[in-house]
Amino acid sequence: MKKFITTFSIAAGLFLTSNMVSAQQKIGHVNSDDIFTNLPEAKTAEGSLDTFTKAKQGEIEKMITSYQTKLKAAQDKEKTISEANKETVIKELTAAQTELQTLGKDIETSRTKAAQEISKKQTELFTPIQKKVSSMIATVAKEKGLAYVFDIAPSQGNSQVAYMDGGEDITPTVKSKLGATGTASKPASK
Repeated sequence: MKKFITTFSIAAGLFLTSNMVSAQQKIGHVNSDDIFTNLPEAKTAEGSLDTFTKAKQGEIEKMITSYQTKLKAAQDKEKTISEANKETVIKELTAAQTELQTLGKDIETSRTKAAQEISKKQTELFTPIQKKVSSMIATVAKEKGLAYVFDIAPSQGNSQVAYMDGGEDITPTVKSKLGATGTASKPASK
């Protein structure tokens, strides 16, 4: 009888242990930086954003060049002041000073507006891609039966994972399903 109770206890223990093991939730990780670095749509969006940013910078640089040219002309005009033309030159310098102040304000306004437009363009270009990647991560996680997926990308601060020993990396599967190619360096585990 004692042998039966011992055997029953061991069997019950194994049964409970197996139930606890099967009840444990699977955890995976993904490197979203690696996905975005190799995703064709992200590369295209980055190129479009760079082109847009350079165009805005070019517009501001033209305004700055105009400002510098007018400032130099006013400084040169100031050197020609004499008693004979003092009144005329002072009027011209006053007008130039007003124009330079207006140009300075226009440059600052343009910089602020350009920064807002660049931010808006970035949101416009990258939000659909981020949604697509997020959706695919969810799809792959469901396919693999994962309860949690941590993003271990350096741009995400690696703050979601204090220690990682193993786990299932679904980055390659997500990249494959999205058509991203190439590999990025693996982040160091903590």
